[in-house]
Amino acid sequence: MTAPLAADASPPELRHPDPRGVELSLLVGAVLVVVLGYVDVGLARNGTVPPDAASYGAGLGLLALLTHLVVRFRAPHADPLLLPIAVLLNGLGLVLIYRLDLATPGSRAAPTQLVWSTLGVCLFLAVILVLREHRVLQRYAYVSMAAGLFLMLVPILFPAVNGAKIWIRVGGFSFQPAEFAKILLALFFAAYLAANRNALAYTGRMIWRLQMPTGRVLGPIVAIWLMSVGVLVLERDLGTSLLFFGLFVVMLYVATGRTGWIAVGMLLASAGAAVVALLEPHVHSRVADWLNPYATIEAGRGPSQLAQSLFAFGAGGTLGSGLGLGHSTLIGFAAKSDFILATAGEELGLAGLTAIFLLYALLVARGYRAGICLTSPFGRLFALGLASIMALQVFVIAGGVMGLIPLTGLAMPFLAQGGSSVVTNWIIVALLIRISDSAHRPLPAVEPGVIARPEPSVKGTPT
Repeated sequence: MTAPLAADASPPELRHPDPRGVELSLLVGAVLVVVLGYVDVGLARNGTVPPDAASYGAGLGLLALLTHLVVRFRAPHADPLLLPIAVLLNGLGLVLIYRLDLATPGSRAAPTQLVWSTLGVCLFLAVILVLREHRVLQRYAYVSMAAGLFLMLVPILFPAVNGAKIWIRVGGFSFQPAEFAKILLALFFAAYLAANRNALAYTGRMIWRLQMPTGRVLGPIVAIWLMSVGVLVLERDLGTSLLFFGLFVVMLYVATGRTGWIAVGMLLASAGAAVVALLEPHVHSRVADWLNPYATIEAGRGPSQLAQSLFAFGAGGTLGSGLGLGHSTLIGFAAKSDFILATAGEELGLAGLTAIFLLYALLVARGYRAGICLTSPFGRLFALGLASIMALQVFVIAGGVMGLIPLTGLAMPFLAQGGSSVVTNWIIVALLIRISDSAHRPLPAVEPGVIARPEPSVKGTPT
């Protein structure tokens, strides 16, 4: 007969896995997936393993290890999923661009994208090393607003590229300033709304069951939004305009908790899109192509880019044709940028495309989780704004290439060719990791009977 258990026996302590150990394991898996994809493309296109597969894998592994070590020692409490997802998405993007390079020998984009990705990782490390506390950024709300508007104004002085004035080209160097402006404006919106959320939600007049704040409170942020939209209309860049407007509405709704702002935002977005589509030929052509993507086929001019994209998704089926075995290069000049998702859909199929969307969803969800765990309104809004930038970009781009909404010309985060985009996305991930570290940092021990004082706010907060 067994002896009875002692009455005061305590249950075994539940041990939580080390987040940095989880991060390292996931990074190893991400690097292996990318290297296997690189090898698979070489076997499919040339019948041999790429000669630089080992050096490519070693270089990617060293970069991943370096980022892990910096996060381990400078942000030890950060979410362990953010960095591996970024490495995996960026690596898959490089594989897809390399695969498209093999089908277009005269256009080599993978080496340039690798350089931009390395620069993005370097800026990621700089943010983690230099920025010790995200609340410090709240001091620079109006500076970031001015810098963001300046970055959006500059491309107007340069000639249009593919119908939109969003590029700055100097010699052989080019970049999109609006990619960096979105982070700066998200910072301004977060700081301003955190300081004025109560006035926005509870003061003013009731109009159609919507609490409209006073002009003094809402005026500055509406003026900034109108200026940004005006600049973007002049640049004929519908995608970035939708991104900024969506970010504005989402952050305003979260700051006030008023669902009416969503309805107002949708009405304004619909009205603005209708006016721009009627007055701007470049935008009108995209809307017309969305309404009837097969119009050019019916007219005997061959399939349009959107039609070729839909054909690619249809050819992929459930499991895809295999990496390197598709025909998405028929899409044309934007196959490596706007329409790179069509290559993933054709060669990885619905299963692979679903996995990619789940990675984006997980990245956005962990960003939201970091914001929810914070106590400061600024940190919550800033984390939500950064994660929403990623979510809105994926929705707008995926919806455009799948024919759900008109094409916008944005770059798929981490996947598509574009130096400005990949660098900006690495900065966003770095900021989310810093915010996540602050959110999960254990509270200092307090002696019994002593009331802990709340953490002081950062000086210089806009009011």
